[in-house]
Amino acid sequence: MTMLPDQKFDVVVMGGGIVGSSVAYYLLRESPTLSVAVIEPDPTYEFASALRASGGCRVQFTCPENIEMSLYSIDFIKQFDANMGTRDRPANVEWIEGGYLFIVPPEQIPNLTRNVNIQRSHGCVVDLLTPSELKARFPSMRVDDLGAGAHTPHDGWCDPNGLLWGFRRKAVELGAVYIQDRVESAEVDAVKVKSVTLASGRTLHADAFVNATGAWSGLVAEKFGMPLPITPMRRFEHYFTAGSPVERLPYVKDVNRMAFRSEGNGFSGGLVDGSAQRGFNFEVDHDYFERVMWPAVAERFPVFEAAKCHRTWSGLYEVNELDGNPVIGAWNQRLPNLYTVAGFSGHGMMHAPAAGRGIAELVVHGKFQTLDLTRLGYERVTANQAYAEAGIL
Repeated sequence: MTMLPDQKFDVVVMGGGIVGSSVAYYLLRESPTLSVAVIEPDPTYEFASALRASGGCRVQFTCPENIEMSLYSIDFIKQFDANMGTRDRPANVEWIEGGYLFIVPPEQIPNLTRNVNIQRSHGCVVDLLTPSELKARFPSMRVDDLGAGAHTPHDGWCDPNGLLWGFRRKAVELGAVYIQDRVESAEVDAVKVKSVTLASGRTLHADAFVNATGAWSGLVAEKFGMPLPITPMRRFEHYFTAGSPVERLPYVKDVNRMAFRSEGNGFSGGLVDGSAQRGFNFEVDHDYFERVMWPAVAERFPVFEAAKCHRTWSGLYEVNELDGNPVIGAWNQRLPNLYTVAGFSGHGMMHAPAAGRGIAELVVHGKFQTLDLTRLGYERVTANQAYAEAGIL
């Protein structure tokens, strides 16, 4: 076997999906002279989680970090087409400001009101609606069992494929080197990571290593001796149409994790089963829509009693089993040059711009500069202290 020569970079980013490519872009924006390698085993991104997602972006969170990451990321995505084109390719993410709508039963009104007040304190535009106001805005919705709804009109959705490739092409234009390979092992000493060895036999040395491998991040962390409670969980997305005309709908979410939105002449969405078995399973359960999603949609919107599902596809959530929030930071207690940005639990695409910026600031400057994400660091994993959302996931 031909031995490939060792290579040295300033930063090695493991994972070239939407989060890893965002990290690479921001590293080179923060410090243009850096040498950055991005390791990505599949340049087609066939199983990339972001490309199997619905592309939603919303500010309806309760943790200040998540709200602020959303505010930054949504603004960034809105300007993506204008700012992220390369010399030979335009950037196009097809942003649609369709809004988000969270609906809750009467007993959840105090919680929703608290959440709305938190969001408003961060400058978010949120309308708290009574059932009659919900009915006036969305006449196809059944509201007799609802207590309230929170509508954020400036939220929306975009094309995840356009976002990923826009980040990747811009990172490459700025100097990032993408390597089609897979991390097999790591060499560490008492205080730092020294190198990673790839499946091809190549060894990459670097001053900093970033684990941005999404649903695979727990397995990658094991190669460094790092316990990381992030596991893959299969979820389904459906494209379906109603049996009768229905008004344009925002991204509707409820406390049972039903979530769907208008998409062209139809609708796109799903209902997440948080108790689903963990593992790398991409098989499609073609009965899931009729068995799980359709009853929930039809109960809330009777016009969908004659719904037709045209397509179902599967994807993976990278679930942080500790608290559902991402891990963004360095392993300061053991290998401080190993950074993690993973465990978004379904919010990776929407927070990729802000998370990539945060990791780049840590690597280049040694601290967060524009948004303090310290509470999302790895230290809470070590201490087994959850920092969870109080709102709808």
